[in-house]
Amino acid sequence: MSAAALDRQIRPIYDALDTGSNKSAILACNKLLKKHPNLDLLKALKALAYVRSQKVEESLVICDEVLAAKPTDDATLSAMTHVLRGLGRHTDLIKMFEEALKQEPQNEELAAQTFFANVRTGSWKAAQLIATKMHKQFQEVRYIYWNVICAILQANDAATPPNMRTLLYKLAHRLVTSSPTPSYVSADRFYLHLVILRELQLFDEANTLLESDVGKSICATSLLCDELRREIWRMRGLFQEEGQRARQRIIESKDRNWLEFVSVLDAAFPPASSASNGQNGVSAETAGETRDFLAGIAEQDGIRDRSAHLALLELERRSRDHGLSKDPTKLVGLLEKYFRMFGDKACCFEDLQPHMLLDGDDLSRWTTFLESQTSSFVDVPSIQRVINVHKMLRYNLAASQITAELEKTRAAQYMKDYFSGLPLGNDLPDTELQPADALAILTAQAYLSVWKLTGHEAQLYNAAVVLEYALGRSKHAFQMRLLLIQIYRLLGAATLALEHYRSMNVKQVQNDTLSHLILARASTFSTASTGDLTFATECLESSQIYMSNSQETSDFIVRAFTQEKYSMIPDFIAFEDRLDNSLQRDLVKVEHVRMRVTHEQINSELIDMELIELKFIFDRFHHDNRDLDIVLNYQPRVQDTVYNQTLLFDKTPGLGWLWIFLKVYIRALQQASDVDDTVEDKLLIGDRPKQSNDPENKLPLKERLAKRKQEELDELTEDELRFMNYATAMADWLQPYHDYVRPPPAAVLAEASKQTELRTGRPLQGVEIPELTNGSFKKDEEAPPVKDSPEILSTFFDDMKARWLEVVAGGKLPSEALHIATLTQEALILLTIETLRFKPASVVKVHKLGALVQSFKAIRTKAIAVMKEIAAELSKYAEQEGTSERRKAFVEACTGAQSSSQIDSDFVLNVAKRVTDARKKVLEGVGKGILRVCTNHA
Repeated sequence: MSAAALDRQIRPIYDALDTGSNKSAILACNKLLKKHPNLDLLKALKALAYVRSQKVEESLVICDEVLAAKPTDDATLSAMTHVLRGLGRHTDLIKMFEEALKQEPQNEELAAQTFFANVRTGSWKAAQLIATKMHKQFQEVRYIYWNVICAILQANDAATPPNMRTLLYKLAHRLVTSSPTPSYVSADRFYLHLVILRELQLFDEANTLLESDVGKSICATSLLCDELRREIWRMRGLFQEEGQRARQRIIESKDRNWLEFVSVLDAAFPPASSASNGQNGVSAETAGETRDFLAGIAEQDGIRDRSAHLALLELERRSRDHGLSKDPTKLVGLLEKYFRMFGDKACCFEDLQPHMLLDGDDLSRWTTFLESQTSSFVDVPSIQRVINVHKMLRYNLAASQITAELEKTRAAQYMKDYFSGLPLGNDLPDTELQPADALAILTAQAYLSVWKLTGHEAQLYNAAVVLEYALGRSKHAFQMRLLLIQIYRLLGAATLALEHYRSMNVKQVQNDTLSHLILARASTFSTASTGDLTFATECLESSQIYMSNSQETSDFIVRAFTQEKYSMIPDFIAFEDRLDNSLQRDLVKVEHVRMRVTHEQINSELIDMELIELKFIFDRFHHDNRDLDIVLNYQPRVQDTVYNQTLLFDKTPGLGWLWIFLKVYIRALQQASDVDDTVEDKLLIGDRPKQSNDPENKLPLKERLAKRKQEELDELTEDELRFMNYATAMADWLQPYHDYVRPPPAAVLAEASKQTELRTGRPLQGVEIPELTNGSFKKDEEAPPVKDSPEILSTFFDDMKARWLEVVAGGKLPSEALHIATLTQEALILLTIETLRFKPASVVKVHKLGALVQSFKAIRTKAIAVMKEIAAELSKYAEQEGTSERRKAFVEACTGAQSSSQIDSDFVLNVAKRVTDARKKVLEGVGKGILRVCTNHA
């Protein structure tokens, strides 16, 4: 058959794979393989279809066959690239291309693909060596720069010793300077050259490059090169020279880039370290001359540009810090002038906020000025001035001015002004925001302040009603939704919080930065135990960005190499690393595990899979990419931010929380699993992820799991701390019995090989299984004596019941009651995980552990009795939430929100119904779920 004819037959397989029809692709491959049983491309495509169908074992058999054949054609290599990346076998991917290159050493494309295979895995040393060979063989100048960037990336790798770092930069410098074409032929090559000179502090050479005509031209058109130039000049201490250059650009080029004004300010107030570089100290004359210059630019710009006006404020602040400002009213005067000119801009408050840290006479004068501003609602600029006045007055409130009554009065004023300004947006399309939106947010935040002062739940109702009304007029006001998410989670109306979160249409990397708003401690509201997988599904959907990152970002890096966009490569690598090692990713993973164990049957497959994943997480260095400042804060500066005020349980789960729950679950799963480190290494399919360089990772896992640091414990709630102590005591108690009963690694591998052979027709490949002796797994040593269970295991459930009664009787928020209930449920499930090994009667009989099993039964009986009581109370609680009396009480509590005739009782009743229904749903669901968990784990 001709190549063209074969290609026509294979084309439908590609189409099936592209459309996700993996089953069809497998059938088509099988059909063609009967005619062409040795065609590697067909095998590779079949393996790819299996990988995408999550049939890993089947794909492994075919994958190994193709690798053994050492393919060299582009189509097979391309298909195998996707297969191996899907399996996480990056080392095998590199070996595959290396083998292909050995067979065709003159193939430049294969050499490049081998280089890129190393790039995708961050193997910079190997990639550098390949780039060196490629330049020698193919004489392409770009391969020199591939070598250079690889040397730089290797130098910047955390695993590279400090002494090697300098050597690598020197190597990169030698390569650039010996290149047959100068670096300034392109901005990106020039950028690389400057990076090297900066790191090696070769400032004279850098100055020669930067002061050349071509250097000036590149810096004028490339912001990255210009930023690097500024950094080099600052490192040299040339603040005065940089200031003069910035002045020229401001005057001659009319450049209003804020960085130019920062350079002017730094010339007037150079850092203290610059004195050693021959700079003059800060002087009143220099500050005065700079003030005159900036005032001239501000006068020239007028209201067209804010940069010079802001620079004047920054200059005055620095002058005060250095004791050079003799006029105590100068700063307030500048603030007043700025407000008169730009008070109708939405950014005015944020512009002035850093400069409004006033007290004494300054604060009194500034407050008087703001209060003297007349309120007008005739047009959008007028209402924006009103909004800015309210924000600024609120920001500088003293602690004595923040009382419940005064805050209620302010909330009423904000709401009155909101309705006065609302008509200005009557003719706007639905896609636009209302000009008065900020006043609704101010109103809600005032009510939240009252709630923090009084603890009265009614103030949360008022805030929710105001925001819901405002959202009806401004559907895309995501800041209102952010506040509502926080409020509804506090109120236990988790489905409403999720509804608002989904309405924001969070996409791509926002899943990493924003998903904490809805998924932090999401297991508190999960009813996965009843089969409702809403929150578990949200965890999986939010995690898609990490899968995309691992598949796509490396492609962007490869493209950056091919297009010689060297300045982008470190950013792409940093982006990939931050997502791969995202703290939020792993916080969500732990939450998903906590939900999963309530929904699925606890068996060895679940235990082994989750154990390996959680151990990988435990070895990572984490980046916190969460946006914790996204919620607009208009609270007084003497108060906590509104985000912190509305945090669930007043604590943000972070790295410490993650470490504690990882330690709890890894230890429990490790004891329940037969997969020890030896077995794991042999059964692991993909490459093991890179470990962080934290010295603690060098300690034995057992020692790391036993550690409890105070900063970790501080992130736990009181009830989570109690749960951790319970889990630790149980693990300590059962450790000797697990170690005694667990079968030897050889037996585990033998069973795994047997199961693999049953599924695929072939035993485990590359795994040597020692011969079992005597046909018995029983150990020779004596069984450890059975000890009584620790007291905390028998008292834990009674303590949680007491806590539950305390919270309910104290009129706490529903979220707190749910927190205690779900943690109690989790404790029973953890007991099941820890005792699963001792469930078979044969194990108990052979190892004479009857007394130990009786202890389990006593703890389980106590747990189930307590949980049934909590479930019954939750059902009563839920019934109360569903009554008309409860909705009526909600409406009557919203006196503040209804003070305006425009928010009528019908609207409030509708909000009340949605809130109470949502609360009833989760309370009822958790109650039923607890009963189901009791049945499943009895």
